[in-house]
Amino acid sequence: MSNERHASVWDALEGRPAEAENMKLRSELMIALKQRIAQLELSQAQAAQRLGVTQPRVSDLLRGKINLFGLDALVNMAAAVGLRVDLQVRESV
Repeated sequence: MSNERHASVWDALEGRPAEAENMKLRSELMIALKQRIAQLELSQAQAAQRLGVTQPRVSDLLRGKINLFGLDALVNMAAAVGLRVDLQVRESV
């Protein structure tokens, strides 16, 4: 067992920092989308219509199947339900 410390769970799961950062961003977007769908009290079918995807795709989103979603798709879905995504770029520590 390693005593190695990681900045986030994604750093521990992904071998490369770029992949870990991508997973972290997708995770944040998926959580925000799930919360927004709940806030708007949308059924999966209603959410699918608003997001421009199929109901099974919404089910995958709500179940946290992160490997099935890219950043582009998640940003587009966020905009479709009235969320604004801000990007902040800075040097890594």
